[in-house]
Amino acid sequence: MITQKPMYEGKAKQVFATENPDELMVYFKDDATAFNGEKRGTIDNKGVFNNKISTFFFNLLGKEGIPHHFIKMLSEREMLVKKLAILPVEVVVRNIAAGSLAKRIGWEEGRKLPTAIIELYYKDDELGDPLINDYHIQALGLATPAQVETMEKYALRINEILAAFLKDKKVELIDFKLEFGVHKGEVLLGDEISPDTCRFWDSETGQKLDKDRFRRDLGNVEEAYREVLKRLTGEKS
Repeated sequence: MITQKPMYEGKAKQVFATENPDELMVYFKDDATAFNGEKRGTIDNKGVFNNKISTFFFNLLGKEGIPHHFIKMLSEREMLVKKLAILPVEVVVRNIAAGSLAKRIGWEEGRKLPTAIIELYYKDDELGDPLINDYHIQALGLATPAQVETMEKYALRINEILAAFLKDKKVELIDFKLEFGVHKGEVLLGDEISPDTCRFWDSETGQKLDKDRFRRDLGNVEEAYREVLKRLTGEKS
């Protein structure tokens, strides 16, 4: 049984309790935000696309030995997951300069990095999710050194898996954000993996297939999400 009142509602998802205290139901919304909530809107069917895309990626990563919170998809907009104590550290992996990184280091967007870069951010909406390092994490007690090491190890392995898979789909993995949590003492991958949390570019045309189309008012946002799902699964809607 799932409670009617959400335990938590974020920018893109609602989280509901279930009769099992170790499991939660996640509902994917069509709401879209950017620039720390300064820009708001709706992307038709985004919740459906992100649920299906995340389900696909969690299953792919699970087969490759990455432990995650996903249990099963319940409906087009809902998935059942393991309950996590979320670690308030967002892990970002970057392969190509884009977005904030391009601005910070003065590189043109689209320039390939000589090696993948990991960045850590303090997950705090009021502070704007600032960039932090291991010393900040320890000073603030956000995660243990062992947990940070595990998150970074998984992040680099996830990058290898996704980049290799997407290459065959003619999709370039530019960068992506991951969140992790603890379930019964084990660090697990949580949240979602979707065009909301990743930058996907068509490897032949450079066309953006992610939320940057919403951020930058490029249009055809729903079509981009649909295209990602189609390339992954063959499904058109």
